[in-house]
Amino acid sequence: MQLSTVLRLGVTVTLLALVVQAQNPACKCRTHYQGKCDSSGGSPDCQCTISIGSNTQSVNCTKPIPKCWLMKKESLGTKGGRRQKPKTALIDNDGLYDPDCEINGVFKARQCNNTETCWCVNSAGVRRTDKGDKNWKCPELVRTNWIIIEMKRNNTDSVSEDAIKQGIKNLFMNRYGLAEKYISDIEFDGDYIDINLKQNGSQKSPDDVDITDVGYYFEKDVKGDPIFNSDEKFDMQVNGKSFAVKEPLIYYLDEKPHEISMKHLTPGIIAVIVVVVLAIVAGIAVLIFTRRKRGKYEKAEMKELNEMQTQSI
Repeated sequence: MQLSTVLRLGVTVTLLALVVQAQNPACKCRTHYQGKCDSSGGSPDCQCTISIGSNTQSVNCTKPIPKCWLMKKESLGTKGGRRQKPKTALIDNDGLYDPDCEINGVFKARQCNNTETCWCVNSAGVRRTDKGDKNWKCPELVRTNWIIIEMKRNNTDSVSEDAIKQGIKNLFMNRYGLAEKYISDIEFDGDYIDINLKQNGSQKSPDDVDITDVGYYFEKDVKGDPIFNSDEKFDMQVNGKSFAVKEPLIYYLDEKPHEISMKHLTPGIIAVIVVVVLAIVAGIAVLIFTRRKRGKYEKAEMKELNEMQTQSI
């Protein structure tokens, strides 16, 4: 190899090293493993983006990314005995869909999942009305101001409830950036733990993370499908030790009551109701038949007794 070629290669390697060193080593997307960040181009800030389908979306990787964008990204990628909860609480039974998002990542009030069927959602993207056609109206996006995260402890060690509470609070504040004032209460019922997050629209400042985004990130973490950068390992610490949990289930409560009516029950629920009704009807029929049979027997016995008395006279 000629000397000039060696020198050119050396200069190239040196320049590449200088470019790498010039970039901010902390410039990475902490809150999404597929986020791409860049501090080059003369900008002192770390500019981050994620790909959503064929589109590129600018994101703030210092806090949880809006749930609507995350769901949209995931949906497009795929195409590729316990404590009673409030009766008005909603559970996301509809599963993953391709949501329509506002420019700031908030869910649009009406969702159709690219079909002719539409419905209204809350700020967590969970359906809160019956389903209708393309003319279905959703006048406003109703805010979810209370979520209950139910989970089961996977750790059999004897740990005080106060220690577990503090470990959960530290996790939510440090990993998800949620202010402590939004962690309303942490309740225990046997092996089950309920985390209550409450956040009114009047409380939330523009810089505060949304409790619905936090709930989505936490659920993914517990299920072993984290959204965070691979460097950000999920580890709930209680008294300096890892504290494992499992089977997360989230209940959503809105500022206004949901509008899901009984006439749009799922086939499974309808089947259960039919079976229960038939069982009740069958029970009543058996009871009536038994009483009638007993009545006939008693009448026959009385008639026979009267005949015997007449004969004796």
